Amino acid sequence: MRALVVEELAAEYAGCVVKDMPTPDPRPGEVLIKVKASAVNFPDLMQTRGEHQHKPQVPFTPGMELAGEIVALGEGVTQWKIGDEVAGGSRTGGFAEFACSPAAALHRKPKTLSFGQAAGYQVAYLTAWVALVSRARVEPGAWVLVHGAAGGVGLACVDLARVLGCRVIAASASDEKLAIIEKEYQPDAIVNVTSGFKDRVKEITGGRGADVIYDPVGGDIFDESVRCIAFDGAILSIGFTSGRLPVLPVNYALIKGFSVMGVRAGEYGRQFPEKGRANNTAIWDLAAGGKVHPRVHEEYGLDGWRAAFDTLANRTVVGKTVVRPDL
Repeated sequence: MRALVVEELAAEYAGCVVKDMPTPDPRPGEVLIKVKASAVNFPDLMQTRGEHQHKPQVPFTPGMELAGEIVALGEGVTQWKIGDEVAGGSRTGGFAEFACSPAAALHRKPKTLSFGQAAGYQVAYLTAWVALVSRARVEPGAWVLVHGAAGGVGLACVDLARVLGCRVIAASASDEKLAIIEKEYQPDAIVNVTSGFKDRVKEITGGRGADVIYDPVGGDIFDESVRCIAFDGAILSIGFTSGRLPVLPVNYALIKGFSVMGVRAGEYGRQFPEKGRANNTAIWDLAAGGKVHPRVHEEYGLDGWRAAFDTLANRTVVGKTVVRPDL
């Protein structure tokens, strides 16, 4: 099979190459999947440099999310059969023509989703679900400010918050991206954060501020979010794509009575396995019911992996970029 292989950890993907390698055999509890699509995530890029907390031993094939068709079963696998269409994956292996995955980590691909949509669904929508439902416990009518709204986890939050009956403010530094979001997802308001956003958010919310702020950006965005969070609100810290870890002056939290909550959806499921299973069931049920609309920004062949990675690195993506080995 052909696969993208990280042969050494280096900047600018210098250690990455597409090459022929043996098709793996599934171990006990695993299945072998013919990969139809694999989504690109920031951890995939970071792993090529050894900068992610999960550091697989080189050589390895990146790609933590995929969708495809089961072609072989490992010993002890009874919940799947050959020919089943599935989505999910594991921490590596997706950018290849075939990949092994733990059988328990997979979900049946909803007929409502394409392979590309299904490949990029779980991480983004599970993050948004854990943030809004498990952590913030949002209620219908709440104002939710979504930073980085064009990114995978941001756009999933815009989509999911609307399904939950919230009033959504989509925020980005790009008018072009905001126009796409406004057309395809109909948030209650859009805000370009380039010249600041706190006054505009307060104006939109009638002076109260946002009840929930979803922040995958950090840095200056977090600093200003503190100034437009509603009393008794919650700032959900998803990540730090800005590159700067913000510091909270706790007197602001004391005076305004708000909470800052860290969100790691995978770790939440590991700490609370029953809740984790329930959360996964909830998001896949939403997809099967056609209630959410994950967006595929663009699809690339395996040889176009570098251009696919660059859509994230250069922040041109709106939704999810997907690699398809059959292109």
